[in-house]
Amino acid sequence: MTAGEYDRNVFINCPFDAAYAPIFEAIVFAVHDAGFRAKCARERLDSSQVRLQKILGLIAESRYSIHDLSRTALDEKSQLPRFNMPFELGIDVGCKEYSPKHKGKSFLIFESEKYGFQKYISDIAGQDIAKHSDDPLEAVKRVRDWLRTESVRAEIPGGIAIYKHYESFRQDLPAICEGFKLDVNELTFVDFSAIVAMWLEKQALSPSPDR
Repeated sequence: MTAGEYDRNVFINCPFDAAYAPIFEAIVFAVHDAGFRAKCARERLDSSQVRLQKILGLIAESRYSIHDLSRTALDEKSQLPRFNMPFELGIDVGCKEYSPKHKGKSFLIFESEKYGFQKYISDIAGQDIAKHSDDPLEAVKRVRDWLRTESVRAEIPGGIAIYKHYESFRQDLPAICEGFKLDVNELTFVDFSAIVAMWLEKQALSPSPDR
């Protein structure tokens, strides 16, 4: 992995349930539209590799990370909390703190409600926690502003502009999937991410008026 790839990678630590999918997909699109590359555990399906090793590798390969802690409530079936997201945040914090070559890492920590995290992980109370209110538009705006500030890239579109691009993309997605003989409701992360990148490249070559 080159230094350039590391500086473009954005690791996304979030739930993968159907209810969260609208936020997740909007975040993935925003990351790509801002000129970065989304990474998550679902891009690696090698059964011979332990899941934790996949996570460790992705964290080490990514300068930027998005950690969404909004789904740590009790699971309806098991009545147990979901600790994967806080656990992976802790790994990332340790990577930044104890690895000299990762000192420049930057995190965006999400919650659905402001200060909700203080009920279950008060140790991060000093962090700047962003709220998305379970709204894809708010998530996109927060991701855009964070990447613009941390990367100092002047060419990143505004949050509302990115969301308008995303709405156009969603309209085109069924036809794109049909052309590739893919089920729009069963896209893997790799498929979705590749289609986003392809669509954005096509838009850049023949930009619409709003771009």
